[in-house]
This record gives sequence, C-alpha cells and structure tokens, in this order.
Amino acid sequence: MKTRSALWTMLRLLVVLLIAIVVLFPVYIMVITSFKTSSQAFDMPPEFLPAPALFNYHAVLTELNFTRYLYNSLVISLVTTAVSILVCIMSGYALARFNFRGAGLLSMGTVLIRMVPPVVVAVPMYVLWTKFGLTGGLSGLVLAYLGLTIPLNVWMLSIFIKEIPFELEEAAMVDGCSRFKGVVKIVLPMLVPGIITVAAFAFIACWNEFLFSLMFLNDPAKYTAPIGLKMMQGEFSVQYGAMASGAIIAMSIPVCLFAYLQKYLVTGLSAGGVKG
Repeated sequence: MKTRSALWTMLRLLVVLLIAIVVLFPVYIMVITSFKTSSQAFDMPPEFLPAPALFNYHAVLTELNFTRYLYNSLVISLVTTAVSILVCIMSGYALARFNFRGAGLLSMGTVLIRMVPPVVVAVPMYVLWTKFGLTGGLSGLVLAYLGLTIPLNVWMLSIFIKEIPFELEEAAMVDGCSRFKGVVKIVLPMLVPGIITVAAFAFIACWNEFLFSLMFLNDPAKYTAPIGLKMMQGEFSVQYGAMASGAIIAMSIPVCLFAYLQKYLVTGLSAGGVKG
C-alpha cells in the first residue's frame, strides 16, 4: 500500500515537472534570445547558455522609444482599471443587494456579453468610435477597454459582495448608520481582496491587449507596448533580440504586480469560489 502511494506521488510530481518544463521553456528561450543578435538567435546547434549581454535592452530603452510605449500602456491600464473598479463596485452592489425585476437576467447578461470574442465587436466599435471622433487618442481606447472589462468585473464583484453577510449592514443601520456609510465602513474593507483580484484581471487584460490598440491608435507617440513589439518586425527582417528584450521588460511589470498581490489574489479567488 505504501509502495503504491509512493509511486502515485512520484507520478504526480513527474506530471507537475513536465507541465513546468513545457510552460517555462519558452520563457527561457526568450530570455537567452534577448542576449543574442538576430542572426545568433537561429544558430544551430543553439547556444543555451550565452554570455549575458545587454545591448538589446539598451537599444530597446534608448533607441526604439519603447519606454514611451510602456508609459502609454501603464496610463491606459491604470485609468481603465480605476474607472472600471469604481463603476463595478456600485453596479455589483446593486446586483448583489437589491431584488429588482430582471436582476438575474442582467447578471447573466454581463457574463454572456464577456463571452463574445472581442474581435467580433472590434469593427462595429471602430466604426462607432470614428463617427464620434474617438479614434486616434488614448481616451477612446480607454472607453473601448471599459466596454470590454466592465461586464465581467460587475459579475465578479457581485459574487464577492454576496459573500459578505448583509446582517452586518443591517446592524450598522440599526445603530443609526446610513446605507452609504455602511458600505464604506463595512463592505469595502471586507471587499478589498475581491477588488484587488478584479483590478488585477482588468489591468492585465488592458496591458496585454493588442487588436483594439492597433485599430484605434494611429499616432506612433501613443502606441502601447504590444504595438511597440510589433514595430520591431520589419518588412524584410525581424529584430528577434530586441523583441525578446522588449517582451521581457513588458512582462516584468504584470509579473511583479502578481507577485506583490499574490496573497490578496489567493484570498479573493478563494472567497469568490465559496457558495453560501
């Protein structure tokens, strides 16, 4: 029995190790490619332990205007996330606490809307944004991202709010606290893990988005990081080393964000999965 249990444990460890290799090996290839020139990237046999060289990183940060693209992505992602969270807290609270006609249908609709692939609505949104003069600027892109992130975030926050006992708010209102003050003093502090979870998903969705930024932006000074990476691909050549370096720099921001907020994300996801 002990032998069978040990074999089963070893098998599970091997499966986990295999999955880790499959997931992390492309990242490793990207890291070593960032230390090579474009021609060295396709050397055969490949060099898996190249000497660290930072010329690609220097070119990305100083010559290819990538810092500007990172700044644009950061501004768009932060503004979209902040506005989305503000709207979703109010909307999610209404769905969770008020029993109005059509609440269930509306809640289901927020999920169904997010199931529609963004590419399906890209062209209609572009036509509509063009008529209102919203293309070409960061504000129009923020509005587009809000339309993509708010529906699912409303539903997620409503689930988090439902897990907070309403009796706590009732007790506060019995003691003379207004409903708004009860939300601020009781609900919001308990909702912090859920807010951080939803904010992290919204930020990453905006940070990684490529299609809408490519369609809506026509000024190189307003390009985002994904478009900046695409700009490293020329008509006849690709700057593989620079592209790998830019990808690592762009990837480091959400990775650091998730690492810092890990405990809140675990708590938030666990709370959102509990059914009362």
